[in-house]
Amino acid sequence: MKEKEEFDKINVFGLGQSNDAFAKYFIGNSYLNPLTDPKTCNVFLANVTFEPGCRNNWHIHHAKSGGGQLLICTAGSGWYQEEGKDAVSLEPGMVITIPANVKHWHGAKKDSWFSHIAVEVPGEETQNEWCEPVSDEEYNQL
Repeated sequence: MKEKEEFDKINVFGLGQSNDAFAKYFIGNSYLNPLTDPKTCNVFLANVTFEPGCRNNWHIHHAKSGGGQLLICTAGSGWYQEEGKDAVSLEPGMVITIPANVKHWHGAKKDSWFSHIAVEVPGEETQNEWCEPVSDEEYNQL
């Protein structure tokens, strides 16, 4: 799904704005469309859209208890990978449950735009740790 116009028609939660605040943790361009307001809701949801080839760095959602992340795939095709495991192909309708304290990354396939709703799971003493980028060598083997 290389054509942006086609993707926009099926990206029901919308592109949002350029994800400039977190751009240093991504290879390629991503967009963020918050769906809940953290000031009025205990669960933060955002539609994250990745251009073809875009992926975030390896990262960990730390928590003393609870925590982690859910990815609800909504449009396009992407990848999810936990450290030490094979990458998982992501398609609309899939839900990925990421436990707290698991190093992982996610993003678009080389030839497709991709969107997922990211859900920050509430927990105790939560924080994100951004790690190294997913190298082109690692990514291009998928």
